Amino acid sequence: MQRRECFRQLMGLVAASPLFAQDDDVTGPINIHEFEEVAKRKLHKLAYDFIAGGVEDEYTLRANREAFGRVAILPRVMVDTTDVSTEIELLGLKLKSPIIIAPTGGKNLVIQNADEVVARGALARETLICSATGVQKLLQEGKPLLWWSNTAGHSNKSQAAGYAKRVEDGGGKGIVVTADNAYQSNRDRNNRNRFDYGYMQFGVPKDSETRKPINPARAAMWGPHTPSMTWDYINWLKGAANIPVIVKGVLHPEDAALCVKHGADAVVVSNHGGRQLDGAMGSLDALPDVADAVGGKIPVLMDGGLRRGGDILKAMACGARAVLVGRAPLWGLGAYGQPGVERVLQLLTDETRLAMALAGKRRVSEIDRTIVKRMTVWR
Repeated sequence: MQRRECFRQLMGLVAASPLFAQDDDVTGPINIHEFEEVAKRKLHKLAYDFIAGGVEDEYTLRANREAFGRVAILPRVMVDTTDVSTEIELLGLKLKSPIIIAPTGGKNLVIQNADEVVARGALARETLICSATGVQKLLQEGKPLLWWSNTAGHSNKSQAAGYAKRVEDGGGKGIVVTADNAYQSNRDRNNRNRFDYGYMQFGVPKDSETRKPINPARAAMWGPHTPSMTWDYINWLKGAANIPVIVKGVLHPEDAALCVKHGADAVVVSNHGGRQLDGAMGSLDALPDVADAVGGKIPVLMDGGLRRGGDILKAMACGARAVLVGRAPLWGLGAYGQPGVERVLQLLTDETRLAMALAGKRRVSEIDRTIVKRMTVWR
């Protein structure tokens, strides 16, 4: 309580100057990379490094992007692509595109009430969002928000059951269990910046570069989330609520098979955006083996390194039914607020539709491994 009250007192010191000017042109950036450049110019260094950074030497962060350069597309030609649709059905939901907003922490480093701002952007673009917070007001207003909750787990069955019931009663269409986040990881950028994780809730104080953090990031086994979580957790959730349970953070094929065995409704191939265990395999590299292990019994999703519609096409060709994007919406948020979130989602959807058309695929269901080839060295 003392730490929380201290941060409330710091609220008066949070930078008050607006990030977004009336003459900002949200149509200026033409791709996600350029949105990141705009966001980097506007954000405090602590905020940018928190979002952009990975863990330790950032091998896995780079592996996520480099994996896409090793997969080449083999397009089909002489196919009538007059009508191309990105629509999919996923766990009882009809979605306009295979793009889902991933759960991401630290949005308030960008602007206050950022979770709600991103949720409103998702609503405007009819996009499924995965978030633990920021959605309740929209749902209470009766908005048709497509929402999955997310959690790092609970230490006992009673807590898990209560959580699952609240999500279901609150309008949640699924629960995403982040399985690879037992402890707070060792993130060098945050450690170097003497980042205090309290900033994630209240923002970066104006004088943060000189203020001594209350609880600076450090390299240690601290900040445990649910290190005791086992496969029983899936049964705890499913026994309390009749909504899908999705396990995120799977790279090993044997864990994917265990997801099926223990009743998970879907699995997300993910290394937490390169933010948990450095040296972990890139998500796209791990995807085909996970898809094979699941054998079509449940949907496979993927996140990590997605920046283009062509990346999304490659992920779906390698076995993903849909993808989760984390940093891309945050770059839109940091650059232009809600309009930036909407523009990023639009760009990714439009690029995906174009990539499908140029690859000779009219429907997401037509995409398979016959249109991709893994290269030993390419770019």
